[in-house]
Amino acid sequence: MLSPFCHIQLYLASPSSNCISARFLKMLPFINTPFAYVGSALGASVDELKLVFSFYLSYPLAALLKRIPDKEPWKKNLFVISVSLFYLVGLFDLWAGLRTLLISALGAYYISAKINSPYMPWLGFVFLMGHMSVNHIYRQIADDASAIDITGAQMVLVMKLTAFCWNVQDGRLPDSELSDFQREHAVREIPSILDYLGYVFFFPAIMGGPAFDYCDYSRYITTTMFALPPGTDPSKAPPTRKKRKIPRSGTPATIKAFIGTVWVLAFLKFSSWYNTGFVLSDDYMKYRLPRRVWILYMLGMTTRMKYYGVWSLAEGACILSGIGYNGIDPNTGRAKWDRLTNIKPMAIETAQNTRAYLGNWNINTNNWLRNYMYLRVTPKGKKPGARATIATFITSAFWHGFYPGYYLAFILASCLQIIAKSGRRLIRPFFMTPDGKAPLPSKKYYDLFTIFLTQVAFAYTVAPFIILSFNDTMKVWARVYFYTIIGVAASFALFSRRLPFRKTLVKRQSTRTSSIDVSGIEKVAREEAKRETLTRIDSTDGVRRAPTLGIADDPEAEIDEIVLEVKKEIEDRKRRGSIVQGFDVRKAVEEKFKAFQKGGAAKEVLGVQ
Repeated sequence: MLSPFCHIQLYLASPSSNCISARFLKMLPFINTPFAYVGSALGASVDELKLVFSFYLSYPLAALLKRIPDKEPWKKNLFVISVSLFYLVGLFDLWAGLRTLLISALGAYYISAKINSPYMPWLGFVFLMGHMSVNHIYRQIADDASAIDITGAQMVLVMKLTAFCWNVQDGRLPDSELSDFQREHAVREIPSILDYLGYVFFFPAIMGGPAFDYCDYSRYITTTMFALPPGTDPSKAPPTRKKRKIPRSGTPATIKAFIGTVWVLAFLKFSSWYNTGFVLSDDYMKYRLPRRVWILYMLGMTTRMKYYGVWSLAEGACILSGIGYNGIDPNTGRAKWDRLTNIKPMAIETAQNTRAYLGNWNINTNNWLRNYMYLRVTPKGKKPGARATIATFITSAFWHGFYPGYYLAFILASCLQIIAKSGRRLIRPFFMTPDGKAPLPSKKYYDLFTIFLTQVAFAYTVAPFIILSFNDTMKVWARVYFYTIIGVAASFALFSRRLPFRKTLVKRQSTRTSSIDVSGIEKVAREEAKRETLTRIDSTDGVRRAPTLGIADDPEAEIDEIVLEVKKEIEDRKRRGSIVQGFDVRKAVEEKFKAFQKGGAAKEVLGVQ
């Protein structure tokens, strides 16, 4: 849930005392002067202004990077590293922070190059997470929200370097043992130290992300990323300037910069009204409960505005540099620039369920957890189970840090995830036609209600991520009478298989569809689940329902959806007048399992909103 950008605003590192840094420090007062002047007028800290400035400065610098000749990638690497060094030590004076990043980067490089063992990626993971955890603890002890530290950049780097270790290990294995994703991202040869450091210190994304794999940087720096797919008409290639291979990206980058600026300005405006100080003050209690809930919601939304802004700005700089290129849109024939999209604000603010809310937040972290934890702890040929889910949850929690607020929010969000899945399966069908393929007129009211319910529930749930401390979180939660916790507890009771409410809903659903023997189909589906895996471990394209930010889905959802699909097929046959007698339930269930493996059923079952 939380982003690395939040950690950038907290203090950890102190400057080095060597002679070189001492001479450099003489320049810092001159660099700080304009920021101090503007900060005094806006009421913002110098470091916060410099951070925002670095995002905007990345645009002209990214334009310069793109103009370095394609045939000289070493010059691009040197330029990338030089700009990041300026950011870290020239702008923020993070000499110890630079040392921290180099320790992580060089340590991961040595581990991946020198240790030829199946356990190499896990050694790299332990080293990188352990190193970052120490810094998280120091940052938490310092507890200075007005200064910049290095843990935000280190969080991004941990994602990149743990992935790098796995990619190197995949490169040592034969293709027959790899999934499609692994083959595409495998590193067959250890890169040169210059290429590697260019990847580590890619300046548009160094402070707050987005993270990406080494193969993306390698293809970018060598321009192979921009080769047209086989069979593509050269006349339909995206336009470029002069002899460069990188397509023109000024317009999409400008749009991202504009969107990011709007979000940043909105944050500056709304943060003066909605902040943690206000919800902890006595003035907050002067309002009635509905108004207090509204203020809590606006506190969360205002905080998200900051992330929407800086992530949009960072993505825009990546687009301008060219690394955001993601091929050609087959529908429009234009270049796509969404390779490093990390946030979808409108999808979050209008989410109807927890998966939509969490799945569109910090997208690259979701992908990292899915590809380099959830799937990696699962033995080859096996279905990801409880071990994968627990490992993913723990990794996500430790990656964020050790403030109690993170864990309170994770636990509550996990409960919301389960409740939302149960509610969707048990209640939503009543707002659809009996075959489940078309919405009833009343569906729009269901949609509005679920949007309202999701946003109100998460207004309460994300508060600990903003407040961080246990005591202050309990104080704010108590001020709104623990409404989400009470709602979750009540929902668990209502949807329990032991109470009549769930049984009544299931019976009414069965009556609406047909007189099919649901228990018989469910029995067959459970038997099939033991024999077949719902996901293909050898291809991540077929893996659905990986935990979102470490928060797992309800495992019963798969069986329920299989049963629902078979019921729909029988109902369709009856409506068309086809023969139902002799319908092979087991064969139908097997076909649905195969469809789930290919990911085809996911769109059909979950696509209608």
